[in-house]
Parts: sequence; C-alpha cells; structure tokens
Amino acid sequence: MNPSLRIAQNGIALLCLTLFLAAAALVAQQARPAVAAPANLAMDLPDVVAEVKAAFDAYEKAVVTNNTAVLDSSFRDDPRTIRYGNAENLYGYPEIAAFRARSTGAGPRTLSRTVITTYGRDFAVVSTLTHRTAAPGKVGRQMQTWVRFPQGWQVVAAHVSTIDVPPGEKQ
Repeated sequence: MNPSLRIAQNGIALLCLTLFLAAAALVAQQARPAVAAPANLAMDLPDVVAEVKAAFDAYEKAVVTNNTAVLDSSFRDDPRTIRYGNAENLYGYPEIAAFRARSTGAGPRTLSRTVITTYGRDFAVVSTLTHRTAAPGKVGRQMQTWVRFPQGWQVVAAHVSTIDVPPGEKQ
C-alpha cells in the first residue's frame, strides 16, 4: 500500500476516534446525576436566615433613605464585587461607591415576594420584587449574593432590573 495513502487513512481514523470519544464524553457528562449538596451544608438555618434578614433590612432602609455610609459598607470592598443595575454595569467596589455617591436614593417603595435562602452559615441569596407608586405598571427585581466576612454580612454580587408587570400578576 502507498505510504501516503496509509498515513491519510490513519489520520482519518484518528480524527474519527477523537470525535467519537469527545461525543461519548459529552453524553456521559450530560447523563451524570446531579450532585447533592454536602451533608454539612445545611440550608436555611433559622439563626442564619435571621442574620441575613437583619443585614438586608438595614440595606433596604439605607436604599430608601439614601444612607450611603450603610450602602457602601453593605458591599464587599473588593475588585471582584459586581452590581448590575437598570442602566449601569459596575465592576469593583470603587465603581459601586462612585455610583452611590451620585445617587439620590430610591425613595419610597414596597417589597414583595422576598426570599432569603442560606447555604451553610456563611452564604446567602436574597431575591425580592420592588414596587413604586411613581412607576405604575412596572416591577423591580433585585437579587443579592451575601457572604459572611469577619466584619459581617456583605453583598458580593447584585442585580437590579425593572420590567413591565407580567400579565396576570398584581402590582
């Protein structure tokens, strides 16, 4: 057999084997069962939920009253802290603090469907809807990732957005 033909056949066979193994690995990965949380990662411990609720309530009061000192201390002073807002993408604590310094505050609003989920003793996610009489037909959505540090609970990631009230939902 021609040596060039043999090299080409071996190359094609190797390519087919590589593609087959990659596809088989992808199928195996997709078929893998979900991994359960570690047994020591207790969720929604009442005392931890109460701590996060207190931190979130203090933050919410600061949002409404534009208390920038509390707002700033609620966010982790770290370049990896992120806040996505309605009209801004803020990367790092300095950008978040600068945004707060320019803000005039949210003003009065009410919250609904607030959910606090804790994972272990040091990690939590808070999700809530916000409603303003000045924005009829709109609903705000807010999610925050909180982590316990030596100085207390702080936000390490936040997302704020506003949408039209979905059909069938009350405002």
